[in-house]
Amino acid sequence: MTELLAKAFREAEKLPPEEQDRLAAAILEEMESDRRWDEAFAASQDALGRLAERARQEYADGETEPLDLVLGQLTRRARPPRA
Repeated sequence: MTELLAKAFREAEKLPPEEQDRLAAAILEEMESDRRWDEAFAASQDALGRLAERARQEYADGETEPLDLVLGQLTRRARPPRA
């Protein structure tokens, strides 16, 4: 265990039991969320690779537009008309 984590646990020991339980639940929930994210990200690598290859091919084929041009078009559409 790192010194920082040990310090955090020492401080947590000073909390009332209800707060300790809330802190523990939050930590465990965050760790589970990280685990699920890691699994989802690992499972998506093939799909991300295919999307990246498709984007590279579209770029090579001249089928893309500069991002600033696309964003400019979106910004103009979002603005209300001037009176």
